[in-house]
Amino acid sequence: MNHQDLPGMYVGGRYRDGRAAERYEVLDPATGEVISSRTEASVDDVDDAVATAKTAYADWSTTSPGERSAVLTRWAAELTEMSDDIARTETRQTGKPIKLSTEFDVPGSIDNVSFFAGAARNLEGKASGEYSPDHTS
Repeated sequence: MNHQDLPGMYVGGRYRDGRAAERYEVLDPATGEVISSRTEASVDDVDDAVATAKTAYADWSTTSPGERSAVLTRWAAELTEMSDDIARTETRQTGKPIKLSTEFDVPGSIDNVSFFAGAARNLEGKASGEYSPDHTS
């Protein structure tokens, strides 16, 4: 069995396992192979995530457009550095071809983050869907 080290839940700036007693297996849908297992989230985990998100929102909503742009720009750079790992994980978890992950999904996601890093400095009150016809941006 070739287990992949997949992170658990990301809450409060760190990865952690769920606190529920139950575990579930993560399967490679292309092969049916078990690639990881995780503990399920408990009600307390969900409550923690919601409370943390509320705190993060309060902090984020007071940042300037320049600060938001800088954070998103750094995130896009980090995603770019990790793009091969992200693509492999996406392919293992979804069963899609690696070419789709490496040439479309991951670069497209990074491009979206980069786009909104620039858009953060150019606030016009537009809804995100207005940036790209027939799509949500």
